[in-house]
Amino acid sequence: MATSGEAGPISDPSLATRDNLAAVREEEERQALRTVGKPDARIEFLRYPDGGLKDVARNELVERIAQILRDVRPQVVVTFGPEGITKHDDHIAVGQAATEAFHRARGEQDAAPRSDGSFQRLYYNAIPRSAMDQIWNALRVRGIDIGDPEGPFMPRGVPDQARKLQAIRAHRTQQVELEYLPEDLQPELLGAEAFVQAWPPPETEERAVRGSLLGGLED
Repeated sequence: MATSGEAGPISDPSLATRDNLAAVREEEERQALRTVGKPDARIEFLRYPDGGLKDVARNELVERIAQILRDVRPQVVVTFGPEGITKHDDHIAVGQAATEAFHRARGEQDAAPRSDGSFQRLYYNAIPRSAMDQIWNALRVRGIDIGDPEGPFMPRGVPDQARKLQAIRAHRTQQVELEYLPEDLQPELLGAEAFVQAWPPPETEERAVRGSLLGGLED
């Protein structure tokens, strides 16, 4: 977590104050992981200023992420793509930095014998454009004013379940961001994840859509 979200909204004043929102949101992240059955998952809170990530020295941010990747040596890395889901400056900045960190750490591995299966794929989290169009249309049919779909912080689609929603709702201070989306429509947008494969280039592999981020990985 590059920032702790201290500049975000507070859905209910009883949940947090501006002074303690960062700490509250960090605990909400831990609760979200407990909700999806990963209470012992490792979390790194880098605690850069919320909303100011683009102003952080790029090499510093890249190197901090790269150092975590060197330590963890994951098979798969997932981050934001160029659109940052909502065009949020922080999302875009961390996505760019994580992409560079992936290639930096992977390049270092390539200089040594490859034996642990790490750094096989880089994915960008994404929302299919068709899914976003369906959501906007469903809201319009209900007479809900969605404003400008291309406006700041509005989710963007890219060309084309329950525990996940519960994990999202664990971020209680941020529920104001879900208020515009009727609860029965939330599974349509939030119930499943979609990803764009950023590395290796899709044209170098079979172009069949994968059902899992881990499908076809080397042992």
